[in-house]
Amino acid sequence: MKFGYHRLLVPLLCGASLVSCMPEEEAGGSASAGDGPRLRVLGSAQDGGIPHAACRCERCEDARSDPSAARLVASLALILPEESATYLIDATPDIRRQLERLSDVSAPPAGRVDRDPVDGVFLTHAHLGHYTGLAFFGFEAIHTERLPVYVTPAMARFLARNAPWSQLVEIENIVLEEVVPGDGKKVAQGVSVDFVKVPHRDEYADTVGFLFRGPKRRILYIPDTEPWEKWDTPPMELFREVDVLLVDGTFFSLDELPGRSVDSIGHPLMTTTMDLLQGLVDQGRPTVYFTHFNHSNPVLEKASQERKMVISRGFHILQEGQDLEF
Repeated sequence: MKFGYHRLLVPLLCGASLVSCMPEEEAGGSASAGDGPRLRVLGSAQDGGIPHAACRCERCEDARSDPSAARLVASLALILPEESATYLIDATPDIRRQLERLSDVSAPPAGRVDRDPVDGVFLTHAHLGHYTGLAFFGFEAIHTERLPVYVTPAMARFLARNAPWSQLVEIENIVLEEVVPGDGKKVAQGVSVDFVKVPHRDEYADTVGFLFRGPKRRILYIPDTEPWEKWDTPPMELFREVDVLLVDGTFFSLDELPGRSVDSIGHPLMTTTMDLLQGLVDQGRPTVYFTHFNHSNPVLEKASQERKMVISRGFHILQEGQDLEF
């Protein structure tokens, strides 16, 4: 994949730095743009997106009328300038728009489809918002050739045995590269992606988060997890080892979904996560960003008391377009 540092067609860019687009209290101290390896936030919403499909709540209606209030489904890009390489972290239903958010670091061929838009894809798990965008790499759309997709063995079996994903494998639009949870994949000199086992609703396969190890920092990405007490190993042991944590912020409170139990969906509340991590945050490490917001979450409203409370406690709301160098 070829890079062209022309920085065009990306509406979230503000000059040379993405972070300068964010209010200081939201961007956080660890975010920066530079020439080293970095993660770009391509989306930060729960699987249904914001505005959410078929929802007419006030928050979703606001997002329909005001694009700045909308959020794409949670995804990252791993950008390696020295290697001229870019990897997607999860392939979401919003993948078309998310690939466009990388136009400042890739030089697509003029006048035709780019059959090689990224150098690989890392998948966390088999839920709607995290892998269904793979379909756009298939015969009916981009039609990639042997695109590496890094997955756990359980996820590889699911994709290889079930249509339409099996067609991507059979005609070699994608090649499944298996990584056992606990192991990692080296993507550049001094840069690796470790697979971290995460408890979640594993109806079809298992779930992982990713630990990005770079020359400057360690960034841990856990967009989906069961409540923390369901982890086999206390998560605090892992959190103490990282500099930046991008973590499940799906729900703020239990009463967000009238007629549906938040408990049954299986995510830690943001308030619980803040209580767990407050001591570490007060000590200055890790810097914690919440992501994967459900459309019901009041922190999406910039003037809400819930959002003000998150910021006042030293936590951050992940912003789309934000770059985090590591």
